Amino acid sequence: MINIVFFAALREQLDCEQLSISADKVKTVADIKQLLSDKNEQWLKTFSNSSLLSAVNHDMVNSEHLVKSGDEVAFFPPVTGG
Repeated sequence: MINIVFFAALREQLDCEQLSISADKVKTVADIKQLLSDKNEQWLKTFSNSSLLSAVNHDMVNSEHLVKSGDEVAFFPPVTGG
């Protein structure tokens, strides 16, 4: 299983803190985004945002990063600072 967590505004937008998916359904972060986009219109809108950030096991990654069973994949909006 792959554990997926959502942070900041994404958590509120999706009304979901975390979920798990079978590792045999996905190979990359992009595959996870596509799988989640298929849930409904709100999820599609969220995961079609090109500025969405992702991390695997606490390391920032791009969409082509490979994932495997036991990984934690986190999604969060871009961070702004002042």
